[in-house]
Amino acid sequence: MASKNILVFSFTFIFSQFHYSTAQIWVRSGYWLAGSDFPAADINSALFTHLICAFAEVDNSTYQVFIPSSYAQNFSVFPSVVKRKNPSVIPLMSIWNGQASTGQSIRGDPVNPSVLSSMIEQPSTRKPFIDSSIKLARLHGFLGIDLFWLWPNSTDLSNIGALLDEWRAAISSEATNSSQSELIFTMAVRYSPSLQSVSYPVDSIKKNLYWAHLVAYDYHLPLKEKFTGNHAALYNPSSNITTDFGLKQWLGMRMPANKLALGLPYHGYVWTLVNPKDTSVGAPASGPGTTLDGSMGYRFIKSFIQNYGYGAKPVYNSTYVVNYFIVGSTWINYDDVETVRAKISYAKEKGLIGTNVFAVINDDNWALSLAAAGVTDHKSKRKLLLIILLPIAFILIVVATVVFYRRSSLFKTKKGDAGTIILGNRTLSGSENLDGNAPTIQAFSFAQIQAATGNFSNEFKLGEGGYGPVYKGKLPRGQEIAVKRLSASSTQGLEEFKNEVSLTARLQHVNLVQVLDSAVRGMKRC
Repeated sequence: MASKNILVFSFTFIFSQFHYSTAQIWVRSGYWLAGSDFPAADINSALFTHLICAFAEVDNSTYQVFIPSSYAQNFSVFPSVVKRKNPSVIPLMSIWNGQASTGQSIRGDPVNPSVLSSMIEQPSTRKPFIDSSIKLARLHGFLGIDLFWLWPNSTDLSNIGALLDEWRAAISSEATNSSQSELIFTMAVRYSPSLQSVSYPVDSIKKNLYWAHLVAYDYHLPLKEKFTGNHAALYNPSSNITTDFGLKQWLGMRMPANKLALGLPYHGYVWTLVNPKDTSVGAPASGPGTTLDGSMGYRFIKSFIQNYGYGAKPVYNSTYVVNYFIVGSTWINYDDVETVRAKISYAKEKGLIGTNVFAVINDDNWALSLAAAGVTDHKSKRKLLLIILLPIAFILIVVATVVFYRRSSLFKTKKGDAGTIILGNRTLSGSENLDGNAPTIQAFSFAQIQAATGNFSNEFKLGEGGYGPVYKGKLPRGQEIAVKRLSASSTQGLEEFKNEVSLTARLQHVNLVQVLDSAVRGMKRC
């Protein structure tokens, strides 16, 4: 019984460790823009655990979530398309309503940036938003919902907690009623939790969201500032506008690290220098360069460097953890392979749940995504090895112990005193009963057995089994008996035979014939 308990404990230990390791899977998520010219079929989904289709929008009168007709087809096929290369990837649908700073959506279409603020004010307006989002996600085969709302005002922050509480309750209820898995629920949040003395509702976020994406980029923009800046600096010795500072603020408000995913920008910004000789961070700039707002995807940055770099080389700055490329009056700040690797190592060191890319369409031959997937966390690797090897070693020890115990407890037969049979390590006398009621075996000679069975005549033979024939017989007092005679070809030894007789005699049941005795003469046993 003890060995069974040990085995049960060991398997419980293994499965608990396995559950822990799977629960802590490193998330690699990324946004894909449905209105872009980059087909979903071209996404290397094997490099991601979650892919987010962006963006569904909100009707400013009904507050229902809808997909613009111009790319409704892209939304419809997205879940099935991304699963072709990676059947385990989880597709999510993201909702947003444009940039409050410009009054335009990410595609440049005019939108009403205040619609989310209006929707969130009352339960009656939140309900159609919530219900329609769940219905739309299910309709198109998405397995999760994401909210990309980066510019809530201080009043919005006060109401976001109620929205998340009601939204998660509706998601759970829908899953129960539909007998489907619950939709994953995520949200993009600012790099810092506080805004104008008001903070995100951390308790509601950690209770309701699977995780929150830290939008750790776009800190400095050439369209807004007349000086160069690091738009996604991990550190900055002279400023708090950094990812590290923002993360510390979140953690300081008791937001669990494993509920946060670090945002990775697959884009950079181009400034036009006032003085080409002043290339420092914070150097005067006349505004954006190359594009209207200065933004440029990583793929186009690499192309620009190759075609217009005139031999100049990109520079990695470990102080800020950023990359630069400077040629003439063009000053570009972006994240390259070195930066991505450093940021992922940082995220793992801090215990975050993973990373979130904005946006996958900007990668260049998947260089950044491959770099992200190839980072080895040696500490986690050692921990995983321990999780795997320790239970295996434990089981081997248990199995060896059980085998040793079983072998040491095998039944052994020994020669004892006359009239005594020894079973294992316990001595049983002829009159001792295993159940306290077994009769004492009578003493018959071999000649008496011969006489009772007509010298084992075929007329008395009842049948034959694997160990020998069975005969009927009658004792001098008239008692009818059955006699099993062991075959001469049997390999059973004398002591084994005696033990079998002794044990069988102690079996008591209404459906069993009672054993009276045995007789042995030379190799003849019955």
